Amino acid sequence: MPPSNLFVVEQGFEADERFEDLLRRPGIRIERIVSHGHVTPPEQPYQQDWDEWVLVLEGAAELMLNGLERHALAVGEHLLIPAGTPHLVTYTASPTIWLAIHIGES
Repeated sequence: MPPSNLFVVEQGFEADERFEDLLRRPGIRIERIVSHGHVTPPEQPYQQDWDEWVLVLEGAAELMLNGLERHALAVGEHLLIPAGTPHLVTYTASPTIWLAIHIGES
């Protein structure tokens, strides 16, 4: 796999949230996400059977866990979302670049 730059944001895709697998191996997936003001619909929270660790590389974001816990993330801040935890992305700056590590994903 050739080298790539996590901070390069392709122009012209602002309407779409971009998900890119950087590495996938049994039990682990490393993903880059580029958000442009995207949020999770309140009626469709994410809830996964594996842990997810997220890091904001650029921009800012806010997540809500369990419908109660708000977590504002700035550049360099990270959060572990335990398996089975319902969560929503309630705010992203444009652009926000995330690094997500999915641990225990089958």
